[in-house]
Amino acid sequence: MKYSTALPLIAGILAAFCIQGSVAAANQACVNPHNENGVCINLLSCPPLLNLLKNVQRSNAETMFLQQSQCDFVGSTVYVCCVLQQSVRFQVDLLPTTRECGKSFDNRILGGNVTRIDEYPWVALIEYTKPFNEKGFHCGAALISKRYVLTAAHCVTGSGIPADWRPTSVRLGEWDRTTDRDCERLINGKLDCADPHIDVAIEEITAHPMYRSSDINHLYDIALIRLNREIPFTDFVGPVCLPVQTELRSRTFESLKLDVTGFGITEDSRSSGLKLKAGVDAWNLDECRKKFSPKKIFLDSSQMCAGGEEGVDSCRGDSGGPLVIKQRVENRDVYILAGVVSFGRTPCGIPGWPGVYTRVGAYIDWITDNMKA
Repeated sequence: MKYSTALPLIAGILAAFCIQGSVAAANQACVNPHNENGVCINLLSCPPLLNLLKNVQRSNAETMFLQQSQCDFVGSTVYVCCVLQQSVRFQVDLLPTTRECGKSFDNRILGGNVTRIDEYPWVALIEYTKPFNEKGFHCGAALISKRYVLTAAHCVTGSGIPADWRPTSVRLGEWDRTTDRDCERLINGKLDCADPHIDVAIEEITAHPMYRSSDINHLYDIALIRLNREIPFTDFVGPVCLPVQTELRSRTFESLKLDVTGFGITEDSRSSGLKLKAGVDAWNLDECRKKFSPKKIFLDSSQMCAGGEEGVDSCRGDSGGPLVIKQRVENRDVYILAGVVSFGRTPCGIPGWPGVYTRVGAYIDWITDNMKA
């Protein structure tokens, strides 16, 4: 049974028996028919009940359990009281809901375009403190909750950064680094101004324990940064959604166009003052492996590739930055964090050579296991 048939089927089951399940609001605590504590979530995000639904040989008692597990409807989406492992509960408790994440109110990363002032509000910059208290921004990141940003491991540990550099803060809500107050002139001539950017100190850095900066394959190139305080969400600072849903975790988005965003190196080899975006096409992973294997680089399923058009790429200053794609999730069109900028050919934007990204869907359990309230 395809996932797309699951919602009509469960809706039909519930309607046919006219049984009211436990009542709870979506994404809130609930109690299932066995009196176990759970969370009211989208059926498609609850593997135990989804697998039960797909079992055509389930018993009458199991069908009754499904019916009584219903806890909410949002549009045509069925929510069920789901009892999950602790790491999956963290997804609900510590990550924003689709009502909060992935909102983007629709010169350049190599070949890209300048963003609008309120586009991609999850784009973050990592600030480093250097000798003599000099400071600078040299990597990107993506805001995923009120306390965490996600970036590449090579941005925060190992030989990816000089030994005397320390990641010390994260900047959010930046659009134009050359101005203190970011404003954009609208077609009608009026100025649209953003809230002032926010600089937040870093409380803790958790790089993936399997990451090795000496590994030319760049595996496990992912890290969490915990901010020292909660960040309120606004039109100019907001989180991107993570691909927590079962059907999204394994996707490489082959042949689809994604957006990579950041303040990195542009065609004139200088860092951009403005937040930039570039559309890049995702590759078939096997084809990407063939491309890199002559370089003795061997990619695995936790990575993905995108790009390859001449002059369109992510570049050095975009390391750790977000690769996103708009998807329909829980009846909402939201941006999903598909990848984190990891590495590519030098110089950037060589035709036929894609950039390589850490595929976020492969690390959902690691991410949620390492988040805390």
